[in-house]
Amino acid sequence: MKKIGIVLAFVVALALLGCPSQPPPPAPAPAVALTSYTIDLGSLPAKRNAKAFAKNYDDFLIELPKIPVDLTQFKRATITCKYFDAAGKEIAQSDGQAMVTLIIDPKGDIRGPDMGPGNNTPLKEFNIGGGSGLVSSERGVRINLKQQPGAILFQNTNANVKFIEVTEITFRS
Repeated sequence: MKKIGIVLAFVVALALLGCPSQPPPPAPAPAVALTSYTIDLGSLPAKRNAKAFAKNYDDFLIELPKIPVDLTQFKRATITCKYFDAAGKEIAQSDGQAMVTLIIDPKGDIRGPDMGPGNNTPLKEFNIGGGSGLVSSERGVRINLKQQPGAILFQNTNANVKFIEVTEITFRS
């Protein structure tokens, strides 16, 4: 009986301490780099402006939530939206309806230069949804983010556009 107790204690000790002749467990797999990241639209404070635009180039500013991914690793962005008239009827996608600006610091200059990116606005694109609006294409437009963006600004570029609803914000390698 004593022998069985000693053998059993030895087996338990091996189970708890591990057998020295066993190879070490495999190392964890290296982190896989993301090829894209789409912002969950449900995490946005709003997807559509609540008040109708009163003038051309009116603002619909959306502060972005804390994003768990480093967006500076991506080199392209696709941003899409729908636009609507005063009665709430959707306006067909075309050039000259809406524009978008990606903003680093929402307390800074949210409009940037008249054309193209600026220090606080690394992406500024016209014609969302139109034939020349590359930002709304599947491939998107080139971006060079040095910091995480803090907000996104949609503006109507046609006085008939009274509401803009964001439908996608995706970053790609």
